[in-house]
Amino acid sequence: MKPPAFHPAQIPLGLTLWSLWFVALYGGTAVACERLAAGPEEAGPAAINLGFLLFTLAAAAVPGTYAWGCWRAARLSAGRPSQERFAARVGAALHLVAVIAMLFIGLPLLGLPPCL
Repeated sequence: MKPPAFHPAQIPLGLTLWSLWFVALYGGTAVACERLAAGPEEAGPAAINLGFLLFTLAAAAVPGTYAWGCWRAARLSAGRPSQERFAARVGAALHLVAVIAMLFIGLPLLGLPPCL
């Protein structure tokens, strides 16, 4: 359930989503590498990378959508109190930071083998 764009919970939500994604990505990589135990010549590492790349893109879409919603709400909030506009703008910025962090950390999935 998503809190409204002006709710103060939007401020920590983006980085909380990032931290959950980070733990799931690296924990999932460790579990997948242990279970698969495939050599680099097999299709296993490519499947792991593809799965986690898709997971990263899907996970980055969530705070991206929240950032867009918060920014749009802040922009269209002419009669709202300044504290609510502030919470929406800061929430949008931190959601955007979470998206950038997810994509930047997920970038090595394109070229590095997962199980070294």
